Amino acid sequence: MSCGISGKVSGGMNVGFIGLGVMGRPMALHLQAAGHVLHVWARRPASIGDLPAVIHATPAALGAACDVVFTMVTSSADVAAVALGDNGLIDGMAAGSVLVDCSTIAPAAARRIAAALAVKNIQMLDAPVSGGEQGAIEATLAIMVGGATEALERVRPLLEKLGSRIVHVGPSGAGQVAKACNQMVMVAAIEAVAEALHLARAAGADPAKVRQALAGGSAASRALDVMGQRMVERDFAAGIEARLHHKDFGLVLEAARQSGMPLPLAARVGQQLNALMALDLGKNDTSALLRVLETT
Repeated sequence: MSCGISGKVSGGMNVGFIGLGVMGRPMALHLQAAGHVLHVWARRPASIGDLPAVIHATPAALGAACDVVFTMVTSSADVAAVALGDNGLIDGMAAGSVLVDCSTIAPAAARRIAAALAVKNIQMLDAPVSGGEQGAIEATLAIMVGGATEALERVRPLLEKLGSRIVHVGPSGAGQVAKACNQMVMVAAIEAVAEALHLARAAGADPAKVRQALAGGSAASRALDVMGQRMVERDFAAGIEARLHHKDFGLVLEAARQSGMPLPLAARVGQQLNALMALDLGKNDTSALLRVLETT
């Protein structure tokens, strides 16, 4: 099915979505529930399942049918392949349409992809999100946006169906810079909670009681609340798989290397994530950083 760039179908837009994973699927469903016609393409067709959407054979075909396309995939290379590869979005999207990339990728990659799309007058926003699976389900994500103000205002009504905080950080790549900063703070906090509860147990205190005590003071945080509870319960089943935070820290540390900027704490946390991967815990939740400490 190809609906063209009509802008309106039964009161809604033609909206494409690529990346129907743990977070992408509920995000796509929110857009559909808002009255938009949902179009999808998936590298693994099985991931579409029973999603009620218009299914396309290639990203190019999806792009040709849509006013706005969202991507939520894993890596810089994945976004580049979907956007610029053979039968990519660039081969189908019309001038004036908008790609909104919600993936977490390198800022430099976001800028390169945006520049390539701009040659065909296709606008791109890098709009990574924070809030995890629950935030995606509840449509309470924090959305950090890089790109042109005009493009953001065009798609803001769509973003408002996905998140409760939308911040325009700056030009192309700035959203990814903000996401890198978010990951630095969040994962460092998870490591700090792991070390605190590891110390509590080693010193003979009940980690559950220590966590309860800390939650009432200045150490209170989402990391202590959510990840600390998982550590206490030793429930390391994946929420967001730790391998993704390992990937994100690779982006952080490469950006720091390129700029010659020292990030001593981030570098140490990156080493703990390396150790986690070496222990084959990458498909566990990042609260498994506690298990890394327990092996040393």
